[in-house]
Amino acid sequence: MTKPPEKSKVVRKLRCAVYTRKSSEEGLEQEFNSLHAQREACEAYIASQRSEGWVLVRDQYDDGGISGGTLERPGLKRLLEDIEDGLVDVVVVYKIDRLSRSLADFAKLVEVFDRNGVTFVSVTQSFNTTTSMGRLTLNILLSFAQFEREVTAERIRDKVAASRKKGMWMGGVPPYGYRVENRKLLVDEEAAAHVRWIFAHFLEIGSGTEVAREITKLGIRTPRGNRIDKKYIYRMLSNRAYIGEAVHKGDSYPGEHDAIIDRETWDKVHTILQESPRERAARTRSDTPALLKRLLFGPDGAAFSPTHTRKGDRLYRYYVSQTVLKHGGGSCPVGRVPAGEIEAAVIDQLRVVFRQPEIVAGTCKAARAHAANITEADACTALQQLDQLWDELFPAEQARIVALLVERVDIGTEGFNVRLRVDGLGGLAREMLAEDMVAAA
Repeated sequence: MTKPPEKSKVVRKLRCAVYTRKSSEEGLEQEFNSLHAQREACEAYIASQRSEGWVLVRDQYDDGGISGGTLERPGLKRLLEDIEDGLVDVVVVYKIDRLSRSLADFAKLVEVFDRNGVTFVSVTQSFNTTTSMGRLTLNILLSFAQFEREVTAERIRDKVAASRKKGMWMGGVPPYGYRVENRKLLVDEEAAAHVRWIFAHFLEIGSGTEVAREITKLGIRTPRGNRIDKKYIYRMLSNRAYIGEAVHKGDSYPGEHDAIIDRETWDKVHTILQESPRERAARTRSDTPALLKRLLFGPDGAAFSPTHTRKGDRLYRYYVSQTVLKHGGGSCPVGRVPAGEIEAAVIDQLRVVFRQPEIVAGTCKAARAHAANITEADACTALQQLDQLWDELFPAEQARIVALLVERVDIGTEGFNVRLRVDGLGGLAREMLAEDMVAAA
């Protein structure tokens, strides 16, 4: 009796996706690079499993120049999306660390694979993640991969530290005033001249805010075209690269590059920086010239000029009428006034003015003539900020603001009167709001 033929076994088709990765971009421009070599080996392995129903999917999932320590990879993201959509049954890689070097990250990937019934296969490390033994083997291999990654990172950190101790430039954004050529810092003479000016100007006025304002007026910006603000100035003043040193984790070493600032200038600047901003402001304020210069007038219309006298270590400042200076005492009912008293009185009146609704409304109207989007609330906020910050401003800045806001101060036997510039208030409000927007950005 003839035996009936056996039914042929139906093989389930398994769609296989190849994933390749290379950490560095070096060599990727070559016609045949590491990604091609990985893909060729994986495709050959899939072809060898054709009898098991393995077929290669058309899409390619490649990540060139991206570390395995992160899951933020375009090719990997597309692969995971296709897995979630049910388009992949098997993920094939050349080695496990091509998919991930982090044990925690790989656990997340395996969870995605299991949830979607996807098998993970390494061409050079054969195992199947659907079995407990395969998972154990995978965890052991990944632990070694992570260990290798951490050891490599330690070697790199040690190399950077050793190089910095020798004064070598180890990459990054070069300090303003330098350029990089052949992995070395070279002085950019044009920008270096700006650096020297910043240090010298700070020695003169002791204010990073004022230096930043002058830099902005001169149109000088960072190499990336950004505005140089006071934070940038203070970072420059504290950057030891300018005295020819290399810094690593708080310690400085002699650098290979040339210094832009001499040690004497550096020491003088840092003597100033050791003082608190308020102490510097108070010290500068005591030496400051008259706040109401060219603004104070007597009952006869003559201008008052600032003057001073010393008695021992004390300085006494006054405003004296031009009439008295020309014709002697008694020629004007108000011949001389103490500078501190009249300045304080004018400033107090200005601060009262800042809070008056009609002044706020006038300021808003004047500001809107140049910037239509300014509201009355904006103008009120700007004036309140000025009131609160006034005592912390440097004298040069106070004098600038007074000259902007005050048209003249008339003094008589019964008191004084301050005549304001409403357009000056509007300009100041616009200026302060613009600085707030830059700081917020």
